[in-house]
Amino acid sequence: MEFDRRAVVAVLVCVAVSAATAVAAGNGSRFDELFQSSWASDHMIYDGELLKLTLDNSSGAGFSSKSRYLYGKATAAIKLVGGDSAGTVTAFYMSSEGANHDEFDFEFLGNTTGEPYLVQTNIYVNGTGNREQRNDLWFDPTTDFHTYGILWNPRQVVFLVDETPIRVFQNKEDKGIAFPGYQKMGVYSSLWNADDWATQGGRVKTNWSHAPFVVSYRDLKIDGCEVAVEASDEDELRRCSGSEWGKEGRYWWKAPEMEELTVHQSHQLLWVREKHLIYDYCSDAARFPSAPPECVR
Repeated sequence: MEFDRRAVVAVLVCVAVSAATAVAAGNGSRFDELFQSSWASDHMIYDGELLKLTLDNSSGAGFSSKSRYLYGKATAAIKLVGGDSAGTVTAFYMSSEGANHDEFDFEFLGNTTGEPYLVQTNIYVNGTGNREQRNDLWFDPTTDFHTYGILWNPRQVVFLVDETPIRVFQNKEDKGIAFPGYQKMGVYSSLWNADDWATQGGRVKTNWSHAPFVVSYRDLKIDGCEVAVEASDEDELRRCSGSEWGKEGRYWWKAPEMEELTVHQSHQLLWVREKHLIYDYCSDAARFPSAPPECVR
């Protein structure tokens, strides 16, 4: 997805090395400490323990973290836009900066009333994406909150829905395949209009008579290795990819048991792929006559 078409949500940890921070989005002082509005703050609403972003024909909205991280896990409980959400996209993602950025995307593609949401995931490595997968879900994501998470460590990137893995991107650098493991990232989210492509390939446009469209967030969390601003990238990479995971629970995401899926998680992933996978770029021979290097056909 393009930078000028989305903007940002994220959560940060406030411990200099690594810690878990749970954020109640409705707590204004806490939000101001941990987040910053990236655009259209007038389309951001506090409602008790909830944070809501709204979209109308003038603007969507987004917000972002004040820190960046190397490795960890980011999660958000989200209730997506209900009813006729065609043309809208809610994005939750991690990204570094620059033309050669790395990025891990959740994009929730709105649909007409009664039709299922599609969840598109994508992975950018050194500025190159085109690794889209699309899934439907085994529940209605508009009636209640569900937790979406991204786990990132030196061995794998895992996309999770209610702790069920729906996608894994493994580190295969030993086979000459690039892996997104060396750039500090923020965690972002936004709500925006993308009716040129989001619903049925852009054939169904946003119906602005249903505006404002609203997406709600709660329980935003990051457990990650926060990058020190004053330190060099090399020093921070060495620290965040070090062997500290055994010390008081630090760097738990790098523990041996986190470097691959458990047997149960592997079965869950197989079930998701069998029952809910709609599109996989690896299988798209028309688009990629030669399989991308990380794919097996």
